[in-house]
Amino acid sequence: MKGKMLESCKMPGRIEAGCDEAGRGCLAGPVFAAAVILPEGFFHPDLNDSKQLTLRQRERLRPVIEDAAIAWAVAQVEAAEIDEINILNASFLGMHRAISRLPVIPEFLLIDGPRFNPYPGIPHGCEIRGDGRFMSIAAASVLAKTHRDAYMLQAHHGYPVYHWDRNKGYPTREHREAIRLYGSCILHRRSFRLLDDQLSLFDN
Repeated sequence: MKGKMLESCKMPGRIEAGCDEAGRGCLAGPVFAAAVILPEGFFHPDLNDSKQLTLRQRERLRPVIEDAAIAWAVAQVEAAEIDEINILNASFLGMHRAISRLPVIPEFLLIDGPRFNPYPGIPHGCEIRGDGRFMSIAAASVLAKTHRDAYMLQAHHGYPVYHWDRNKGYPTREHREAIRLYGSCILHRRSFRLLDDQLSLFDN
């Protein structure tokens, strides 16, 4: 789906914030969420679901979105919190935190995905594959992804054995092999299946 096919908003005339998350399937690091309010009629030919974009495209889009947006915010939910409340609720919590940080209060929330925990005082609509349908959700997906990638690149310097500069915490073969060799660290999500046999993984 090309960026020019994305819709600028659900219903014109409302202040809509698109919301999305990144890092839900990772073994390590926080889940990041973003909320973005774009000006009505905003358009960029490259804007799309962040998963459909190259690294270079995402990095180019990030300052464009941050400069053009009426308001935007990014928030994170740490690995320990994910372990406590599960990844689905952590994703919702991250979106709530991002919404609460917006300097402009939206009148409606466009949520990527089929479910959401309602945010107090603001109605919402859940949009399946919304990051490939609406500009504001696509923008949120780009910000969540790029901010999370930057976090994991920084975390890599503290834990280089896991090669987060390459895998960003996702369950690659290289990442799992490093966990097998060196065990887990504080940034790993212990409620996730890090290895097939986890009986002694957290003894270190």
